[in-house]
Amino acid sequence: MIRAELIENRVVVWNIEDSRRLYSEGFYGKPLGVPKPKGTNFDSPLILDLIEALYLLKKKKIVIYHKKLNVSYKELVKRCEKEYVGFKEKFIVYQNLRDLGYVVAPGIKFGCDFAVYKKGPGIDHAPFLVDVMKPNDYVTATSMVLSGRLATTVRKQFVIASVGRIPQYISFDWWKG
Repeated sequence: MIRAELIENRVVVWNIEDSRRLYSEGFYGKPLGVPKPKGTNFDSPLILDLIEALYLLKKKKIVIYHKKLNVSYKELVKRCEKEYVGFKEKFIVYQNLRDLGYVVAPGIKFGCDFAVYKKGPGIDHAPFLVDVMKPNDYVTATSMVLSGRLATTVRKQFVIASVGRIPQYISFDWWKG
């Protein structure tokens, strides 16, 4: 079992071999100090965000510790709820996309919740930018235009994931008029 340490709002896999293995099994995390890793040829710890660490904990791929004590699934959920607005919905979408075989990365650099790859970073570009919403959330025309313009500029498809009992995905295509 891969051991990982909870530090603030990140989880670190310190063992290099474990880092490489976890990264190779689904492009989880980011190698520390490696902006665009090419395969598993890196010699640094792997940094996981809390949502992907929670997913890996749930799938029994990692064990998380903090100050030498194991962190339970329930404890990590509490930490996630403090760190993420709309955590429950974001985790449902993350888990659903991962279970469908997609590679899901934080979308912060694109101004959305997730960047989603069909194969993985370094192999293909993320074709989807996903924003997670609750069914009763309001979407303004301005936010739609901003999201659409950004997605078009970076050649990606903008997707809204609406989370009720199960996630539903609404994608938008933008055409030049």
